[in-house]
Amino acid sequence: MRRVSARSQKGVSFVGFVVIAVLAVAVFAIGGQSLPIVLEYQAAKKAAQKAANEGNTVPEVRAAFDRAAQIDDIKTISGQDLEVSKVNDRVVVAFEYERSVPLVGPAYLVYRFTHQTK
Repeated sequence: MRRVSARSQKGVSFVGFVVIAVLAVAVFAIGGQSLPIVLEYQAAKKAAQKAANEGNTVPEVRAAFDRAAQIDDIKTISGQDLEVSKVNDRVVVAFEYERSVPLVGPAYLVYRFTHQTK
């Protein structure tokens, strides 16, 4: 029977594998909860730009955003949450909101989103 020394062995130990697996599961779990939040923000940016292009008055812009929000399933922000202004005869739409993902116990991952159309 041949003995193999610890120096010639290669690979990951069981404890190392468990640590890596736990970290991978945590990353996928947080990413799985974060992806819909980020996709909703992207949809809100697109809806705000569309509303800025379509509307000339504050009610028109808010109504256009609400229509786009229904189509894209945006639930976190509505037309009433928009800040609508005019800069050089262009409608500018801005919004700001935050979403949180519960992690463990009292710990949360908080996303703060801010956007202003150009």
